Amino acid sequence: MQIFTYLCRRFDTAMRKLFVFIVLFCVSLACAHAETIILRTGARVKGTIVFQNEEVVVVRNAEGARFQYPRADVQEILSDEVEKNDSAKASESDEAQEITTSKKASILLEIAGGATVIPSQSAGGAVSADLLVGSHHIGDKHIFIGGGLGYHGVFLGAEKYNFLPIQVALRMPMIEAKHAPVFGFGLGYGIALSKNYLGGIYAGVDLGYRCQLNPKTAIALVAFASFQQAQVPVTTVIEGIEFTNQSGRNIVSSGLKLALYF
Repeated sequence: MQIFTYLCRRFDTAMRKLFVFIVLFCVSLACAHAETIILRTGARVKGTIVFQNEEVVVVRNAEGARFQYPRADVQEILSDEVEKNDSAKASESDEAQEITTSKKASILLEIAGGATVIPSQSAGGAVSADLLVGSHHIGDKHIFIGGGLGYHGVFLGAEKYNFLPIQVALRMPMIEAKHAPVFGFGLGYGIALSKNYLGGIYAGVDLGYRCQLNPKTAIALVAFASFQQAQVPVTTVIEGIEFTNQSGRNIVSSGLKLALYF
């Protein structure tokens, strides 16, 4: 009986020591997180603080070596989480700075294709290319405003009409981000490239998606709709005699456009 009591006491003592050890081990794991010590010289020391008071700071590195620094030489102590958050914020700031920093002068090249129609008359296809020069950076926004000219070809059955549009244009992202929806419009005058017909007012609207590749370059894919006034020859027959007159027509086109800012 005495032996049994003795063994129980020894077992109870061992269990208490094991419990204390487990508690201390868990506390040490909870407290032993990595930190960065920034010295007044600018040096950064990474490790775990094992002891600190008003006079010294003792740090253990990943290899287990211990280093002691006078408290007066320590400028700041950063926890690992704080340093990660600071690094993430710095990265986001750098990315935002990269997006918003752009040269002010820019060239915009747009190539488009789609369908065209003269309402209540005929339908066909259309192709176009526009070269615009202006500013790609208004304030702190990637807003393009400028002007230029291009080529617009309209095919309506056997008829073909070519115009040289001279226009002012605006292209504006709906949000200031690397990937953003973009809206735009243009207004000008389409000059006829043939003596057989006359040009007139040109207007167009765009709506699509733009990606800012770097501070100087962006690419966009947009849907467009355009309106072109024209005076085209119309032949009528009266009592067997043909009469040809210039008649006003509104040519409406729509399709997709690829735009490159550089």
